Amino acid sequence: MVKRKPYRITRVNKFDWESVVEDVEDQSVVIGVDVAKEKMVAVVMDEGEAILKTVGWSHPTQTLEFIAFLEALRGGGAASVLVAMEPSGVYGDALRWQLLLAGFEVSRVSPKKSSDSAEIYDGVRSSHDAKSAAIVAWLHFHGKSEPWPVKSDHERALKAALWVLEVHAKQFRQNRNRLEAMTARYWPELTLQLDLDSATLLELLMEFGGPAEVAARSTDARALMRRVGGSMLKAEKIAAVLRSASATTGMPQIDEEIRLVKAIATEARRNQHEERSARRQVEKLAGSEGSTRHMQPVIGKTTAAVVVAAAGDPLNYESPQALVKSLGLNLREKSSGKKQSALHITKRGSGTARMFLYMAALRLIKDDPVVKAWYAKKVARDGGKAKIKAVVAVTRKLVLALWHVARGDDFDAAKLFDTRRLSIPSAP
Repeated sequence: MVKRKPYRITRVNKFDWESVVEDVEDQSVVIGVDVAKEKMVAVVMDEGEAILKTVGWSHPTQTLEFIAFLEALRGGGAASVLVAMEPSGVYGDALRWQLLLAGFEVSRVSPKKSSDSAEIYDGVRSSHDAKSAAIVAWLHFHGKSEPWPVKSDHERALKAALWVLEVHAKQFRQNRNRLEAMTARYWPELTLQLDLDSATLLELLMEFGGPAEVAARSTDARALMRRVGGSMLKAEKIAAVLRSASATTGMPQIDEEIRLVKAIATEARRNQHEERSARRQVEKLAGSEGSTRHMQPVIGKTTAAVVVAAAGDPLNYESPQALVKSLGLNLREKSSGKKQSALHITKRGSGTARMFLYMAALRLIKDDPVVKAWYAKKVARDGGKAKIKAVVAVTRKLVLALWHVARGDDFDAAKLFDTRRLSIPSAP
């Protein structure tokens, strides 16, 4: 256990820089930073893991002043000055950029490692800004950090495109759910004929707002459904929609409720268009070379692009388990004494990537006989009540396989499951 450290914070514009410069002569020092939105704290730790100074400053107004202090350390005889930080969302990005511009090496330390080390560091469970900064520096000295360069322009473009996709996908789901509630109230028969995310349903509600107007303008409604649905929408279904509008069991709408439905349907349709456009952009940026090209036959073009955009190239991961973890599909357990918690995925990283992978797993369950047999056996073993958990389990195994597929290996479900215990129908 390390001895208790001095945690008194001195403001960056109120301490004697020269005295600290003298203390670090010919030493390699680490600056541990506790990142925050405005009130940043850093410690200067020497090779003996002693805190020479704890400094606080207001970001961004005093950030350049703090960097000037680090430049004084570097120019005053320190053998090296390295900065270690936690990746606290986006709050540290501007500081990291300025540090890199100034020529400082920047490393990152996992927030979980910092949290787990709170009591180990000084024997006290409590944590505060100065102590957190000290722990970050201390963990670096113990080899628990990794280099933290700025991503390339291409990686940043992919990430931005994925965020655009996530924005519109999330908003579409929200508006779709709102329409589900409203059709259940005003026109429950509609969703028996048309899917909530179909262009025909959305444009019908955009134009008419509810069943009364559809019944009153049935010719116009029929023409709209023919135009939007095209050859995929049968005349019988159109007729059924029109009949339901005239004989709905739903509550009659008042004018403001009609306007509300039109507004939400309009926004949902816009989100749908924007989501599709964002998917194409993600696919374009991910390209069709290397890892993306290898994964496309297994999970599809869009999902392969989303995985690369969300987690980076699978080739950059040392193991399949590391890729699973980056996508938030690794398992965790919270148990104590006699209380035994069920295993759950951590859900770190991109929720959109997990959603696309989940849908890819569903396709595998439908199309691959080995995966289908394993899924059926797992569902049966769990009493038929844990179908979603079984799909998640397939998703985890799929990501394990993608690590190998990205390296040029063929996808073989038999390598993921013990086929000796499965009843797999023979090919005709």
